Amino acid sequence: MVYHFSEIKEQNEQVERELQIMKDEYRSQKMSREQLRLLRKSMEEAKRMNRKDRNKKRILGATAAAAVLMGAFVLLPNTSASIAHAMEQIPVIGGLVSVVTFRDYTYESDRNMAHVDVPEVQVQPAEGNTEESRDTAEVQEKLERTTEEINAEIRRITDEMIAEFEENLKEDGGYQDILVKSEILDTTEDYFTLKLICYQGAGSGMQWNHYYTIDLNTGERLQLKDLFAEGADYITPISENIKAQMQEQMDADENVYYWLNDDIEEWNFKAITDETSFYLNEKDHVVIGFDEGEVAPMYMGTVEFEIPAEVLEGIRK
Repeated sequence: MVYHFSEIKEQNEQVERELQIMKDEYRSQKMSREQLRLLRKSMEEAKRMNRKDRNKKRILGATAAAAVLMGAFVLLPNTSASIAHAMEQIPVIGGLVSVVTFRDYTYESDRNMAHVDVPEVQVQPAEGNTEESRDTAEVQEKLERTTEEINAEIRRITDEMIAEFEENLKEDGGYQDILVKSEILDTTEDYFTLKLICYQGAGSGMQWNHYYTIDLNTGERLQLKDLFAEGADYITPISENIKAQMQEQMDADENVYYWLNDDIEEWNFKAITDETSFYLNEKDHVVIGFDEGEVAPMYMGTVEFEIPAEVLEGIRK
């Protein structure tokens, strides 16, 4: 069965609405200072884990807030890429890379809901000139290897979420919701970025994002340090600019709050690391992303900070 782009768009909009409803519900709950302290303690424990384990650990609040969906029906997941849902390709940047839906998984009942769309990044075969230069062939080979690694990571993340969801189905009582969707971010002629959006609710809820940026000139997955001259200190200017943006936002809106000057010193944001999430927007500016609860109370959601070009002048490659 072939799904047209309008149908895919409508489904994505529905997922976005469902995600926003669940986030609004749990954010409407008030948490005491002690509950916030316990939440922050859990988060600090999670930060000490490696990224794989952190993705499995979900920070649960003390108040219950979960969406109850009417009806009870199950749509079994497609487990083969050959029969995957919505296999329409979305061309990106000169046809080098496309994104398809590798697998979808949907489950709905009166207490549990799952909507997982697993994307797959694909490399398009070279067209026209059959006598490619050695450099072009090398980039193509690296690009294929990079996309394979990214796809393997995405499948691991989504498989773990689904396995955890199905394991929890065996327990009687409680509510749980998981949502996974992807978005192609603004790209340049040199870079492609896929954003994997993950949400899990179980009493409380949490959203976190994964960013996959590929350098289309080299075929390699881009790391933050790759953007800067060797030996350059990019951590300090980026971190200080983020702090300034945090303070400016808090000064402008009393509803905005970051852990910047909190009474509990260990909560406060100090600096990014080489592992901090990032991507490049359409202006080729570095954008730093944080998960819910990472640098601010969870009601703030996932937050991003665009770093002005002048902040990194002289150290960008």
